[in-house]
Amino acid sequence: MKTVRLTTAQALIKFLNQQYVEFDGKVEKFVKGIFAILGHGNVLGLGQALEEDLGDLEFYQGRNEQGMAQAAVAFAKQKHRKQIMACTSSVGPGAANMVTAAATASANNIPVLLLPGDTFATRQPDPVLQQVEHYHDLSITTNDAFRAVSKYWDRIHRPEQLMTAMIHAMRVLTDPADTGAVTIALPQDVQGEVYEYPEYFFKKRIHRIERRIPTAADLKDAVELIKSKKKPIIICGGGVRYSEAADTLKRFAETFNIPYGETQAGKSAVESSHAYNLGGIGITGNLAANVIAKEADVVIGIGTRYSDFTTSSKLLFQHPEVDFLTINVSEYHASKLDAVKIVADAKLALEALQRELEKIQYVSGYTHEIEDAKVAWKAELNRLHNIRYIEQEFTPEIAGQLDEVLPEFAATYQSCLTQTEVIGLVNQQIAEDAIIIGAAGSLPGDLQRMWESRRPNTYHMEYGYSCMGYEISGAFGIKLAEPDKEVYAMVGDGSYLMLHSELVTSIQEGKKINVLLFDNAANGCINNLQMENGISSFGTEFRYRNPETGRLDGGLLKIDFAQCAAGYGVKTYKVTTLEELRTAIEDAKTQTVSTLIDIKVLPKTMTNGYESWWHVGIAGTSKSASVHEAYLSKETNLKKARKY
Repeated sequence: MKTVRLTTAQALIKFLNQQYVEFDGKVEKFVKGIFAILGHGNVLGLGQALEEDLGDLEFYQGRNEQGMAQAAVAFAKQKHRKQIMACTSSVGPGAANMVTAAATASANNIPVLLLPGDTFATRQPDPVLQQVEHYHDLSITTNDAFRAVSKYWDRIHRPEQLMTAMIHAMRVLTDPADTGAVTIALPQDVQGEVYEYPEYFFKKRIHRIERRIPTAADLKDAVELIKSKKKPIIICGGGVRYSEAADTLKRFAETFNIPYGETQAGKSAVESSHAYNLGGIGITGNLAANVIAKEADVVIGIGTRYSDFTTSSKLLFQHPEVDFLTINVSEYHASKLDAVKIVADAKLALEALQRELEKIQYVSGYTHEIEDAKVAWKAELNRLHNIRYIEQEFTPEIAGQLDEVLPEFAATYQSCLTQTEVIGLVNQQIAEDAIIIGAAGSLPGDLQRMWESRRPNTYHMEYGYSCMGYEISGAFGIKLAEPDKEVYAMVGDGSYLMLHSELVTSIQEGKKINVLLFDNAANGCINNLQMENGISSFGTEFRYRNPETGRLDGGLLKIDFAQCAAGYGVKTYKVTTLEELRTAIEDAKTQTVSTLIDIKVLPKTMTNGYESWWHVGIAGTSKSASVHEAYLSKETNLKKARKY
């Protein structure tokens, strides 16, 4: 048996260079590159291996471990899970910083390979710098925190363990049904240890991502269900994009006169203008999708996890005889809501189901309802685009909100821009093939409702984990995946302050991204939530501490985000009017470096729910009558919702 004498770290890099995937007959490299922040836990092991023989991998220098790992998640998501990035950090806080990104990946079923440094396997120098000691169990390190948020986890105590660990890692990373974060913890001494690895460990490996074929029995059950129904609705989930089943979905909808609503992950699988595309569905859905959903007698979920936002906390589908049919590669997700299930690839399942339904000449019972719903939403969307702030006559969209902050904000920031008019202008102004990305705050709701995707795969929303700070890191990851397209990060001031480190990496790499920063001096989404449920504004607006009250109820903070970003080398703009916004967007298109448009947007000018409800924890007892009223409303809605 031929062997190769290598360190554990060198063997790992050599192995990663030999991994490929095949999908629909196309073979390509699986691991594009590796993000790294080098420290004492990985610089002399994995760092040495990367410096000596990087192979075909591309090396990227991160600025924040969470940021670089979130960029890796976004890269894989935009690549429809067919190509990934790896990420390595040092031991301790560097590793801990990646835990959040691991959760983002696993919650969204996006593959990412994490390679955190770890404490010494020999324990000779314990406690090493940055080691957390557990006197009841010396085997526990920071990296055990990854267990809860990884789809596969392993620790390499001996060099030879790398072989089985990495083969299992690749199995999970290329499994459409159960992919997510894979964490391989690497003790810093083991990284440098030498072993005679067999040459066959480094052979070219092609991991075939198979399209699972639907069974005849599953198809029969599905046909029996659908043929008894008149008002079906499809939920287009992320699985439609990952399966690349958009054209198949369009043909299916057209053939059987069935409308579909989009989840955050499924949005832009098909362009918004398609006749059967109702747009966003659920808590952050629009009027068209939710009105049709309420009366649907069968819900056909394709590649969706049925999150609370999609089902409106299981209250949305109100037909007394509603049933569920689910197409999903995951048995787990397909089994939710007591659904009739087709455990299969979305594209193949739709094609097979279409053939069977054509045999019985099935057509839904819709006449004018789909068109009427779209027309009504178009009118409402036009209204949202044209909401203007008039101080004496303005009523916020969110019920129960106080409006005292509006004139205060307008005076402080010299801006009267509303969030909905800004989104409308941006949607019209940027290129049709430009990609937008978002993740947290009020923007995901407004964008799922309002954004019209003119080209497929141009809407990238991380909402499985709704992780603040994903937006800018993710924009950089998208740019690596699609370097020829403009990428726009839609981010609130709260998320921007949480994490924007990879903006610097975009400058370093010459990968232009555009940041549209919506500054409303608050964590506005949560401010809306508390005020809708009877609580006054508390701890969510960005205010100075008031020496008279001792509370954070002084004047609004005023931050010049454009000036801050300019220090990084970013081209920046300050915007307080629609005309300034138009000019800034057009000028940003001509730039070759990353840009940031600092947009001062009035708080409380977001969209509100349409025919939806969100089950949130509300105090069962309170001194406030408004809180008690919100609690009673919650209890009433809960009685109407499915129990599981």
